[in-house]
Amino acid sequence: MRDFEQLFDAAAWLPSADVVRTWVKFRNDEASSGLLWHVPAQRKRPLLSLIIPTADADRGGYFRQLMRQLGEQDFQDFELYVIKGDKRQGRGINIGAQLAKGEYLLTVDDDSSLPDPATLSKMIAAMQAHPDIGMAGGNNTVPEWATPFVQRVMRQIPRRSWEPVKAIVDSDLAEHPCLMMRAELFRRVGGENEQIPRGLDPYLRKAFRDAESRVVILPGIIYHHLPPETWKKLLTQFYRNGRQAAYANIHSPEWVIETPAEHGEFTERVPLWRRIFRFPLRMLGSLLQGKWVWVLCEACYATGFIAGWLGEKLRG
Repeated sequence: MRDFEQLFDAAAWLPSADVVRTWVKFRNDEASSGLLWHVPAQRKRPLLSLIIPTADADRGGYFRQLMRQLGEQDFQDFELYVIKGDKRQGRGINIGAQLAKGEYLLTVDDDSSLPDPATLSKMIAAMQAHPDIGMAGGNNTVPEWATPFVQRVMRQIPRRSWEPVKAIVDSDLAEHPCLMMRAELFRRVGGENEQIPRGLDPYLRKAFRDAESRVVILPGIIYHHLPPETWKKLLTQFYRNGRQAAYANIHSPEWVIETPAEHGEFTERVPLWRRIFRFPLRMLGSLLQGKWVWVLCEACYATGFIAGWLGEKLRG
């Protein structure tokens, strides 16, 4: 076991701007303002490279909790890359992937929680046993220790939590907060899209599927990825997401991909007019189900989308 908290306290941060990424398909060549912290593995060629993009290496204390959980994992043959302060999350992950030596990459958000000490070993075992899997995620569940507000948010908002699967299932719910990928395949498909501020997960999943590689959720893998803990932060997040969605629909509609709330097959491309038409129907359905949190969040998202759309049209 390693004491990542102690290593973090003594961390030497290095600039990440000079890391060259010629294999990235959609690269953002603006100078990165990020800083890089690297914890080497116990051997030169580790099996796993773990990458954490973060704004401040704190995230209200969640980051240190994650450091403790990494130190408690029963699998320790991994190196760690933390990229701090890069406003382009995709670029931060690509920087880590450029330097990574592992056969597998694992992305974890700075506010993710890995309660099971066998998380890494279970995910690696599944990847080794199933070579057709290129990308594998875990099950985002509602932790008992979360506040009542956070628990209600996670249960009402689609994709915020789900019943853990009992077998490997093809799913669009594999997400960055706990996501293992084959490093060679990640680089071959061009890595993360550094040009978009929103929609990284859908883009990357599609890139893996286009490469005829399975995108799955694994049984027995539990993680927690919590939403904002107050109404103000939650609604602000959805308003911002709406504005970013409007920007994406105007400037890069080819990268606007459907995000279903259930496992299994789905239609990747849904026209904007159809998404607009179904929006009030979904709102009505949520109202009838008593999902008031989701209704308010969707209202803020819609407000942000309209504001962002009008702002871009006026500027254009």
